[in-house]
Amino acid sequence: MVGELEFEKPVTELRKKISELKEFTSQSDVDLSSEIEKLESRLEKLESEIYTNIKPWDRVQIARHPNRPTTLDYIEHIFTNFFECHGDRYYGDDDAIVSGIAKFRDYPVTVIGHQRGKDTKENIRRNFGMPHPEGYRKALRLMKQADKFKRPIICFIDTKGAYPGKAAEERGQSEAIAKNLFEMAGLSVPVICIVIGEGGSGGALALGVGNYIHMLENSTYSVISPEGAAALLWKDSGLAKKAAETMKITAPDLKELGVIDEIIPEVKGGAHKDIRQQALNIEKVIGDSLKQLLELSGEELIQHRYNKYKKIGEVSFANELLGVK
Repeated sequence: MVGELEFEKPVTELRKKISELKEFTSQSDVDLSSEIEKLESRLEKLESEIYTNIKPWDRVQIARHPNRPTTLDYIEHIFTNFFECHGDRYYGDDDAIVSGIAKFRDYPVTVIGHQRGKDTKENIRRNFGMPHPEGYRKALRLMKQADKFKRPIICFIDTKGAYPGKAAEERGQSEAIAKNLFEMAGLSVPVICIVIGEGGSGGALALGVGNYIHMLENSTYSVISPEGAAALLWKDSGLAKKAAETMKITAPDLKELGVIDEIIPEVKGGAHKDIRQQALNIEKVIGDSLKQLLELSGEELIQHRYNKYKKIGEVSFANELLGVK
């Protein structure tokens, strides 16, 4: 089955069996309702066991699911009157980043996010969600515009990382990312960042300096991919599963470390199972965050952002010194 995840196979097979029995019952005079009822009860129990004990590597696979909703999917369901803006006014446009103006519950906001494709053709156009420097400069242009007109900024993070190619380096990839970090820290409007898929390295961080950073339950946020970490640490990318467990890249781990503010629950099996419901979950968190941040002045927002990043790692470092696990 396309997009089927390894740990979900027992659930998929049981669902298939139930479906076959229902079809057989409808086409014959044999009553299998009691057997179907038992299997459905077993399915419910199996789903509960699997989806409440998801391992870090399983979450990585869900985050990478080909049908996982993208920035444009959420824009369609959460915002209205979206007007996309293109170009960085220096070099060109980058389809790996989508940015524009929209309304959130009739309140004007600026929306920026990484955008990957859902098929080969679109992935090539979007560069597989890996931005060039012009993508980050486009994002920064929209952020400064939002700051000027006092519009809150909503960022959706979903990238393996910034594009590492020669052309991107020639056009100042590192400088573009560094400038975004610097400028985002000083924005006088609310900035809410949401990791919706993979949040990889500086490519993710360039849209990730916000007053609040939220993560979908099965997303990842890390300095490097599990495969990359395994190749560096153990000279074997095949140990990616071990790396995923060691790196603390999942939402529960990052919440505990104080890196993120809130875990946004996903529908059973992952966001791709029900985009509409997942969008409602995200909308609620954005609404709650905006309500709190809109009460702060520009200076208070900057201070709020500063305090957030100053506290990251304090508890874990103190515990390490004290030997507390």
